[in-house]
Amino acid sequence: MSALRRVAWYWLLPVAVLGWELATRSAEAAYFPPPSRIVARMHEMWFSGPPARVFLTDEAVADLLPSLARLLAGWAVAGAAGVAIGVALGRSRRLSALAEPLLHLGRSVPPATLLPLFLVLFKIGTPMQLASIVYGVVWPVLINSMDGARHVDRRYIETGAVYRLDRRQRLFHIVLPAAAPKIFAGLRLSVSLALIMMVISELVGSSEGIGHRMLEAQSQFDIPAMWAGIVLLGLLGIVLNAGFLGVERVVLSWHRGARTT
Repeated sequence: MSALRRVAWYWLLPVAVLGWELATRSAEAAYFPPPSRIVARMHEMWFSGPPARVFLTDEAVADLLPSLARLLAGWAVAGAAGVAIGVALGRSRRLSALAEPLLHLGRSVPPATLLPLFLVLFKIGTPMQLASIVYGVVWPVLINSMDGARHVDRRYIETGAVYRLDRRQRLFHIVLPAAAPKIFAGLRLSVSLALIMMVISELVGSSEGIGHRMLEAQSQFDIPAMWAGIVLLGLLGIVLNAGFLGVERVVLSWHRGARTT
């Protein structure tokens, strides 16, 4: 992003927030509170705690931390499983031919429709929520990993054979580095899906979490609290995406260097 575009984005955000504030105050719509009320409610609910606890309130400890823990745990499990299965299928034509119809069937089923099944299998609680997140997140990682492992440049494999690398060495020194850009593309897509599935899983039979707090606010007609949850989710998405891009930039620095030379 050029410096001019970056400055434009910095100006666009406050202008958009100011426009939102003025429009909602003039309209006086009950279901669209101004940003100032939303931020004040967010501060009251989650960020007005003692400094010793990083200003987190009791509600924040009860809702935000469990939600983030489930999100990260589900994303990590789905990422590890997706990469392992995807690379294995990508390097085996026979396994890939057998599994691809099932993969396309599985990823075509909306994860939210399987929540009743997860409730039956895992009951209400963290196991059900983790299963929902893993199922919803694993597909882009698996598909991208399989595609990346399948299309490794043949010259790399032949070079490994010349140097008599064994299967494990070929996997870690040739296949995974060559497939890494595709794998990271799938992992980046899965971050936003993990956030979505975290909220969806907390809307069903949960007693804690951001999704549960938003559902409770809706039932009590606490509109600013409901919007506070929406804004918080948007901010979490921005932070998670920025953090992942930072890690990706470090891990794939060799790849970007190779492309620019």
